[in-house]
Amino acid sequence: MDRAIDGFLRYLKIERNASPLTIKSYAEDLASLAEYFQERIGSFPNPDQVQIGQLRGYVSYLHECEYAKTTIARRLACLRTLLRYCMREGLCSSNPAQALRTPRTGRKLPHLLTIDQCAQLLETPPANEAAGLRDRAILETMYSAGLRVAELVGLNLPDWDRDSDVLRVRGKGRKERVSPLGRHAVKALNHWLEVREPDQRSQDHEALFLNRFGKRLTTRSIGRMLEKYLALAGLDPQTSPHTLRHSFATHLLDGGADLRSVQELLGHKSLTTTQIYTHVSTRRLHETYEAAHPHSERNRRTKRSARDD
Repeated sequence: MDRAIDGFLRYLKIERNASPLTIKSYAEDLASLAEYFQERIGSFPNPDQVQIGQLRGYVSYLHECEYAKTTIARRLACLRTLLRYCMREGLCSSNPAQALRTPRTGRKLPHLLTIDQCAQLLETPPANEAAGLRDRAILETMYSAGLRVAELVGLNLPDWDRDSDVLRVRGKGRKERVSPLGRHAVKALNHWLEVREPDQRSQDHEALFLNRFGKRLTTRSIGRMLEKYLALAGLDPQTSPHTLRHSFATHLLDGGADLRSVQELLGHKSLTTTQIYTHVSTRRLHETYEAAHPHSERNRRTKRSARDD
């Protein structure tokens, strides 16, 4: 099983083009599974020896430990994917994990910035220094194209078609898509390229966004950069790089974009994934209605309170 897991993680990296964070999460989940088997039966069974009863015992153990439903669901998904890989490689003939029931987790509405808050954030990086020009270009590009942070740091200079102002984006599973750029992002990118100084000796010299050493930025660097500008702008510190992607999608739908177009722009495989943003837009419509309509519950309470006074 240990060799199967090593092969599975290589498969995720090379064939599925999974992000380093995804691979790390899968490795940790499988290490937890191995530890459970080691404690309960003394060894981690080979792929063709895994039994459904053992896996149900593992699920019960996760519930007893009071893991969050989302954590349990993720670990079961990891297990199913591992055994599916083992079937493909001829290491087992069936996938007993398919019979396991995934706990219903529900879906949280994503955290968002308003249009005004996005504008405030994007204008925060200083325009009189190279780092500020780079950071403004990063934030503008993420918001303009709705990019995942891993997609952003993976961009190279040839990925930007400057004639048509579109990006060639490599998403999950090596899936490519074309993302248009707005004029503010194009302007910010042009200003950044005027001061961009790559390390020509580095294999990253074609990376679109570089650190101060001329090397490709990491996803963690983007997170730290965002934290700094959120503090300077006085915005919610819980905002993450992915918040800009959520805001991009919601602002498009609020502006009248159709769901299929937003799905294409986000690079979602399933429309179901994109539909979470319709719930966000509906919630905002209710908030607008409650604040503005004379017959809304909020305004009725206000009028009642005024009469009582």
